[in-house]
Amino acid sequence: MLEARTMQVEDLPAVLAIERMAYSHPWSRGIFEDCLAIGSYECRVYEEQGVLCAYSIMSWGAGEAHLLNICVHPERQGRGLGREVLQQVIERARKKAADTLFLEVRVSNSGARRLYESAGFNEIGQRFDYYPAAQGREDALVFALPLL
Repeated sequence: MLEARTMQVEDLPAVLAIERMAYSHPWSRGIFEDCLAIGSYECRVYEEQGVLCAYSIMSWGAGEAHLLNICVHPERQGRGLGREVLQQVIERARKKAADTLFLEVRVSNSGARRLYESAGFNEIGQRFDYYPAAQGREDALVFALPLL
């Protein structure tokens, strides 16, 4: 069973290890620290049997929420954990009274795109040269999920 709780500074070494394994251009410790310090960000970690295996960061305000980062440890991917974490994020956004949940995803990340689409997200736009990539920059697709 996946247990969620608020991310603490003490979780950052484990979070950063997962981030570096999962992404070619991981967030820095400073970015995570800034997210923890901002009151309108919700930083959560998810544990299975006491082992941190996933995390999410969502911001909210003005009636909307934005999923900024969601990640499952690469060795635990493909088991439905990403879907479970995403469902928890959606529920948390509803509790924050957001009417829409937004996110960006790399154009090349077909697995994540399928997950978001299966959860009811719709593609609403594109951000050009949004993400750093091995060869320059990569576009992001913008997705939205109505929560009302």
